[in-house]
Amino acid sequence: RALFAEYAAELTDPEQRRLYEEEVAALERERGMEVRFVHPTPGFVLRTSQGGSRRCYINVCSNALMGEPRARPERGGQRWELPYSLAPGREELRRAGRRRLLYDVVFHPAALRLAARSARFRRLLCDTALEAVERQCGVELDRTNATVLRGVSYKGVPQAPIIRSPLPGGAPKPPDDGDSP
Repeated sequence: RALFAEYAAELTDPEQRRLYEEEVAALERERGMEVRFVHPTPGFVLRTSQGGSRRCYINVCSNALMGEPRARPERGGQRWELPYSLAPGREELRRAGRRRLLYDVVFHPAALRLAARSARFRRLLCDTALEAVERQCGVELDRTNATVLRGVSYKGVPQAPIIRSPLPGGAPKPPDDGDSP
C-alpha cells in the first residue's frame, strides 16, 4: 500500500508531470517529431448514451493550441470551420465500482466564448463534438437525448493528449560509428 501511495503521489506531482513531458518531447524530437501537450481547460459537459444503453460523457474543453473558429459567408448563411482535438475515449471508475465512459473534445477558447453568448453556436459546438466522437471512435451516440449538464465543467481526471507534427528536415541521422559497411 505504501508503494502504491508513493506512486500515486508521484503521478499527481506537477514537477514530475513537467519532467515526464520534457522527456517525451525529447524522445519524439529524436524520432523527427515535434510534440505539444494539449492541457484541456474545462468548458462544459454533454451527457448522452452510447449504443442506447451505456451512459457516457463528452467534456467540451478549450486550449489555445487549437485553431480559431472561422466563418465563411455562404449562400443563405455561414459555414463554420471548427478545428478540434479528440482524445481517445477512456473508462473511469465511479463510486460503488460503476464505470463511466469519457471523451474529451478540445476547441479553441474563442469557440467556447462564442458558445457562451449564442445558443445556436453552442448547439453547433455540441453537434460537432458528438459527430467527432462518433466518427473517430466508431461509436453510436444518442443525439436526441444529449444534454448539457448544468453547473458541471468537467467529468473525470483531465488528461493531456499530444499533437504530433513532423520536424522540418525530418529525423536527425544517427551518428556514424565507422563500423557499418
